[in-house]
Amino acid sequence: MTRATLDKDPVDVAAMFDGVAEKYDLTNDVLTGGIDRLWRRATVAAIGARPGDVVLDIAAGTGTSAEPLADAGVHVVPADFSLGMLRVGVRRRPDLAFTAADAMRLPFADGSFDAVTMSFGLRNVADTTEALREFARVTRPGGRLVVCEFSAPTNGLFRRVYTEYLMRALPSVARRVSSNPESYVYLAESIRAWPAQRELGGLIAAAGWSSVEWRNLTGGIVALHRAVRE
Repeated sequence: MTRATLDKDPVDVAAMFDGVAEKYDLTNDVLTGGIDRLWRRATVAAIGARPGDVVLDIAAGTGTSAEPLADAGVHVVPADFSLGMLRVGVRRRPDLAFTAADAMRLPFADGSFDAVTMSFGLRNVADTTEALREFARVTRPGGRLVVCEFSAPTNGLFRRVYTEYLMRALPSVARRVSSNPESYVYLAESIRAWPAQRELGGLIAAAGWSSVEWRNLTGGIVALHRAVRE
């Protein structure tokens, strides 16, 4: 099975997600104890999309992040560069417009979307700034960005316990439920190496977004970053 490394070569990352696609949603539920569902609800609320809005859900995987938007009457485009994830998504929700797309080279015209959202995918992109600039390009002026991503717990003791779980327990649990346990070693490494809340906010602002703000979820294990396209 393919395992990506922290250089995040797009071919390796896509192949890794192809390999875990069939059990991806089940594995996430097990590893988070179902808290990932609460994170998804918070993300939908942060997007604030109304019926008729057009939203790009990039790194949408099998569509679990896109379906609550679609069910609320939003025109959502779930996109991903893992064809394996898209195939599972099409089987799950054939009514959604799943699209193959690379976050760093989006196949959409300028100003196509009222909002762009990305959940647990920005960390896997080879060039974070390039992706954020692409998101700005395809968002209309006044449109919104919402990024839901793993972050840094704000409590020092909790942060140490959490890091221990990531590096030791998470790969062990993944061996029991995932079709590619080694990919969850990469998951732990990529979370540990990812910028904390303020640093990511700075990257978003430097990529051309304004009114950048963030909110911690579950003590900072996850952070929701929001911004506006000028």
